[in-house]
Amino acid sequence: MVDPALIRARLLAQGLAVPAVRDPVDLAASFLAMQGQDLPGVIASLALRLAGDDPLGRIANAVGTGRLVRAYPLRGTVFLMAAEDVRWVTQLCAAAPLRISARLCAERGITPELTARGRGLALEAADAPRGIGRAELIALWGDAGVPVAGGGAYHLLTSLVMRGDLVLSHEPTGEERVLLLRRLAAEEHGLEARFDGDEEAAVAELLLRHLASRGPATVRDASWFSKLPLRRLRAALPRIRDQLEEAGLDARGEMRYSRPGIASRLAADPGPADDAFLLPGFDELVLGYPDRLDLIDAEHHGRLVPGNNGVFQPAVVRRGRVIGLWKREGRPGARRLATTELAPWPAVAHRRVRARYSAFPFLRA
Repeated sequence: MVDPALIRARLLAQGLAVPAVRDPVDLAASFLAMQGQDLPGVIASLALRLAGDDPLGRIANAVGTGRLVRAYPLRGTVFLMAAEDVRWVTQLCAAAPLRISARLCAERGITPELTARGRGLALEAADAPRGIGRAELIALWGDAGVPVAGGGAYHLLTSLVMRGDLVLSHEPTGEERVLLLRRLAAEEHGLEARFDGDEEAAVAELLLRHLASRGPATVRDASWFSKLPLRRLRAALPRIRDQLEEAGLDARGEMRYSRPGIASRLAADPGPADDAFLLPGFDELVLGYPDRLDLIDAEHHGRLVPGNNGVFQPAVVRRGRVIGLWKREGRPGARRLATTELAPWPAVAHRRVRARYSAFPFLRA
């Protein structure tokens, strides 16, 4: 059942309702990892949460200096992250996805020997300030006899990112580049050095960032997101409990937590969280939780995720619920907003949606 009060709190906690952070690296680090399947979408998601002028320019600077990258730290999915968080989160969470990736490589004829050859070539080629272009790396592998067809290149590259060898970046043109992680983040950002050998402290740090950025949320939600065992996260909660605020029970009867002050700020001024918001398809407000029925009526869920196949449509949120979908139509230079209303909108909603569209941080024309 849709829970507008919960969504309003999340809009505030995530920085959509009242952006407060100026540095895109600090903002990405507060989320720990942001869904990065769609590059323009995740850049927009970050920009929408940044305070101050020219958010895209600041994000481009962070990407260009290697402080903001994409990686595969957990769930076998690509995320946008602060470079200094990649190593320890990957070491903590990527073991199971890495085993799956190794199997997928083997199914495509990439033997351990070929994997070692491909890794050696990638580490050498990426050992430059700008790394190497993804297409150029794949061509290099193909010339060296590493199978790249049928998804071979994708799975090999993914496995090397999951090992903590490489990360992904992009040029302003959108060209993807492959960078050497050790050029961007030293070994002290690894699990052992950063947490002084206390792996459970790392689990607690992951839990804290998840609940503080995406709360109100439960420990079970954090387990779903990270795929770490629920028992480990529950055991870690006492370490960080004093940095969180209880935010009511979910349908299972489990306590939700958020960072302190969200409920009181919302009670004092609910207006910003009731505004209209245009979200990219893979935004954290939609994908950061195991259940989207807090956000959209069950009868309309299939329109947000057609065929339930993992492809999400950009959503319009107002007063704590999805009220429609949106997209940009037309040719470059003549783009226009197109919307789908799940129920008739009042005139004020149309005005606010048009205003949000005019200010939307599109990465490409």
